[in-house]
Amino acid sequence: MALAHLHRIDPEANMARFYCIDVAATLFGEVCVIRAWGRIGTRGRTSLETWASPAEAEKAAVRTLRQKARRGYLLASPMHQ
Repeated sequence: MALAHLHRIDPEANMARFYCIDVAATLFGEVCVIRAWGRIGTRGRTSLETWASPAEAEKAAVRTLRQKARRGYLLASPMHQ
C-alpha cells in the first residue's frame, strides 16, 4: 500500500501524470523510500532510496510530498470497485 498516490492532470497541456511514494523496510534492517512516477496508464519509472532509520525515511518522503503539492499534484481519488 502506498503512503501517497498523487495525480497531476491538465488536459490543455496534454498532461496526465502520477506519482506514488511509499516507505518500506529492507531485508538488511534499513528503510527504503520507494518512488514511482510517469504518465497515467504507463508503468513509469521507479526509484529506491535507502535510509538508516524510519524517521529519516519518513522525513524524506514528506519532503517529497510537499514538493509535489507545490507543483500541482493532488491526492488521487480512491478507485471504486
